[in-house]
Amino acid sequence: MPQIAQLAETYSSQIFWMLIIFGLVFFVVGRGMVPKVMDTVAQRDSQIAQDLAAAQAARDAADAQEAAWRQRENENRAQAQALVNTAKAQAAADTEKKLAAAQTQIDSRLAEAEQAIGAARTAAAAEIESVASEAARDIVARLAGVEVEPTTAQAAVKEVLSHG
Repeated sequence: MPQIAQLAETYSSQIFWMLIIFGLVFFVVGRGMVPKVMDTVAQRDSQIAQDLAAAQAARDAADAQEAAWRQRENENRAQAQALVNTAKAQAAADTEKKLAAAQTQIDSRLAEAEQAIGAARTAAAAEIESVASEAARDIVARLAGVEVEPTTAQAAVKEVLSHG
């Protein structure tokens, strides 16, 4: 085979060109391109770190704002509850005053009505006594044929009504 035979003749030139190509690739890729790629990777890592730090700072600021908002919201809620309680107390006091005034008015009307009933009762009792004494005088006159004095008939009716 002729290819194997010429291997000894071309061996040194192939190694020479291989070293030149590998050296050229080493200097072009290793010394020219790799540092640029490493710089790009370093810049990218630096930018990611900066972005993460900015995101964390924004998150911390948002958390602080949320905490402040929650505190303000709780204070506002407490103030609103205090206003509601004050309004309830005021409404209860106003209602109590109105109820007291109405109760006073009802009590005065009730007292007036009781006095009117008492007066009507007294008048009715007097009328009943008068009618009863007249009826007793008429009954005695018809049954016994005796005329009874009006004062005697009234005294008898009063005695019977006081026991009955």
